[in-house]
Amino acid sequence: MKLKQLVAAGAIFSSASFANAAAQNSEFVVEDIRVEGLQRVALGAALTYLPVQVGDELNTFRVTQLIRSLYSSTHFEYVEIARDGNTLVVRVAERPTISNIIFDGNDDIKDEQLQESLDGNGVRIGEPLDKTVLTSIENGLKDFFYSIGKYNADVTAIITPLPRNRVDLKLLFEEGDAAKIEQINIVGNEVFSDAELMEQFELQFDTPWWDFLSETRYQQQTLQGDMETLRNHYLDRGYLRFNVDSTQVSMTPEKSGIYVAMNVSEGEQYTISEVELVGDVLGHEEYIERVLPLTPGELYNQAEVTYTEEFISKYLGRFGYAYPTVTTVPDINDEDKTVKLTLSVDPGKRIYVNRIKFNGNVVTADSVLRQNVSQMEGTWLSNNLLESSKNQLSRLTYMEEVEFETIRLPGEEDLVDVDFNVKEQPSGSFNAGIGYGDRTKLSLQAGIQQDNFLGTGKRVGLNLSTVSYQRSAQITYNDPYFTIDGISLGGSVGYSEFDGSDFNVIQYNSKQWSVGANIGYPINEFNRINFGLTYSNVELYNRGYYEQTEQFYNQFLDGDDPDAAIKYHSYLASVSWSRSTLNRGLFPTAGSSQRASFSITTPNSDVNYFKTLFDGKWYFPLSRNQRWSFLARVRLGYGNGYGDINGNEQILPFTENFTAGGADSLRGFENNTVGPRGVIRSTSGTISGPNGEVYPNDPDDDYITLSSRSLGGNAMALGGIELIVPTPFVEADMDNSVRTSLFVDVGNVWDTEFDYDTYKNFEQASTQNGTLLDYSDWSLYRSSAGISVQWISPMGPMVFSFSKAIQQRDGDDAKFFTFNIGQTF
Repeated sequence: MKLKQLVAAGAIFSSASFANAAAQNSEFVVEDIRVEGLQRVALGAALTYLPVQVGDELNTFRVTQLIRSLYSSTHFEYVEIARDGNTLVVRVAERPTISNIIFDGNDDIKDEQLQESLDGNGVRIGEPLDKTVLTSIENGLKDFFYSIGKYNADVTAIITPLPRNRVDLKLLFEEGDAAKIEQINIVGNEVFSDAELMEQFELQFDTPWWDFLSETRYQQQTLQGDMETLRNHYLDRGYLRFNVDSTQVSMTPEKSGIYVAMNVSEGEQYTISEVELVGDVLGHEEYIERVLPLTPGELYNQAEVTYTEEFISKYLGRFGYAYPTVTTVPDINDEDKTVKLTLSVDPGKRIYVNRIKFNGNVVTADSVLRQNVSQMEGTWLSNNLLESSKNQLSRLTYMEEVEFETIRLPGEEDLVDVDFNVKEQPSGSFNAGIGYGDRTKLSLQAGIQQDNFLGTGKRVGLNLSTVSYQRSAQITYNDPYFTIDGISLGGSVGYSEFDGSDFNVIQYNSKQWSVGANIGYPINEFNRINFGLTYSNVELYNRGYYEQTEQFYNQFLDGDDPDAAIKYHSYLASVSWSRSTLNRGLFPTAGSSQRASFSITTPNSDVNYFKTLFDGKWYFPLSRNQRWSFLARVRLGYGNGYGDINGNEQILPFTENFTAGGADSLRGFENNTVGPRGVIRSTSGTISGPNGEVYPNDPDDDYITLSSRSLGGNAMALGGIELIVPTPFVEADMDNSVRTSLFVDVGNVWDTEFDYDTYKNFEQASTQNGTLLDYSDWSLYRSSAGISVQWISPMGPMVFSFSKAIQQRDGDDAKFFTFNIGQTF
């Protein structure tokens, strides 16, 4: 910039008219100003940059001011000042406008990152191009490539002129290959071997071919991190005087290999002689001293010192002291190799919340989000309440990401604003169309299903669907904040027609309509209890004849028409408890959730039964960024009848049996096929009496046939473990929408009322449905293993599973690929 000004100044004094006037030491009064060379910049705008007006006296100093002012406007790349009589002539050449920006050859830097860098330097489409900035941009990008070991990298800015004083800007990258680490030498270590220390390093060398995850290319930042890791390794083990004396990085002549040498001084181990707490800890000295991990007589441990400082800071943050200063001052005694630690605490001022704001919520109303925030405006700032608020917001199924930041108000030492930055995700779907699915086959559906209806946080569903096994219509509603205290209220009305044979269960058809209501009460942030009551009216027809269902059917049969449909109604009362500490509503990576429910029909129902169910999931993050996580889950269920009605002992209606198999329970097996099969008992013929009478054969000569479909059972135990891994070829910012996991599923469904001894000696018909098993045996488990990919699509959650059955039983229908829509693990 200064060079151009000097050139322009030289041009001024080379102007004949102005030079002659200067030679005569004559100054002139400006009678008129003429600006030449303007194209896009308006004359009025250009004149605003001139510190000279008509009537002013012009001299060399004022000319210098004028030139500086024009260049500082950033619109001009050349300025010349001339005199025409008493008219000031300003000749300019405008900077060209950037028409397009192109990046070519960049692999290690994304286009978005490059554009952010250019934006920071004022280089963007539609803006004037300052060519002097390009050199610094080129050099900055080269420095970046050098920092990641690409020493042969080059960056060239190419400017292509276009009509109307426009240009295309192209940044051409030649990255080259990164320099590979040939060797890392640690000199001076005696306590720990090279191999032990190298295990701590992210940078590696001479790795086996199969270890493709190791980092063997040189990166300056990574080396700095490894040096800090090395230092912490020693400090955490008492080597308080450890030091990296020097580090040498040398390069091969062709710049393809790097040699790293570190010279270290280990020193000796130090023990803690005394721990003293000084300063103001708000009267909590006794509690803090009791829980401090630092103990006299133990080895010095830097990690524990850091943890202690963070613990005290967070603890004081509970009481509104959001910015305390906690400093550990070591008093080292080199003679006896001990150190006295003095923890100096300054809580600062108590901080209060001025305003709570939400950013990023396009659909969800602020009032809905505010209902899930524990921190209140006007009260002191509590880090516990902020974290609790973040967790509550994250557990909403329509929130993908939630973060918060505290912003101190200018001029106010004790006030902050809290900004919650949220990213929403699909909370349901508007659907209408034709589909084909693994379970549903051909389906027609239309409706709306939303967990965040119109941004109100209310769950509303209106669905009409027809699939191979069911036609249904249902309306559901739930308001999680029916009252300000978080009491929820909901209800549902539904009608369905069901064909069991198409659902992979025994043959029967049903028609059912129901209406129900539920109310929920929050116990605390994590626990909730719900009560519900549902009325159902059921009609069963087109039934198959199975041994396990006869007892249930017999209590409703019409003796005059045994094949007629049966009808019954029930009032089902339920109570459930749920607990969740998950870090997100969908695709959690940490925390746990448990839900236990108990439902029972009232005595005035046509059927008397109860069911209990427990679901539990536990997530354990394996990496700091939680892209690797471990999941353990279990699902337990049991149901049965109680009492008797009109002399008929009650059992669990087979329509309420548990089933397993498929994408949402036991992968590797066909949907709903795991568990007891229907047993069909048939007579072996008849015999004739002496007078021509016809009698059935001896019942001991009967034979049995097994159904090809599952009957289900009144008891269920399912479980599994999963290793959640980063999805290949998917960016990290998509982890909340796409999930990949390696899994092992195990479980069984059984019938505690089945009497195996009654049927075990019967001859079994030759079928392809397997042999009779003891369906009351809980230990006849199945298991499978495989890989699962889950995607939160615009249509709802989708689960794709590729699995192999490990333990299967005779007659089971194993399946390699399954998918499901509407539920995730």
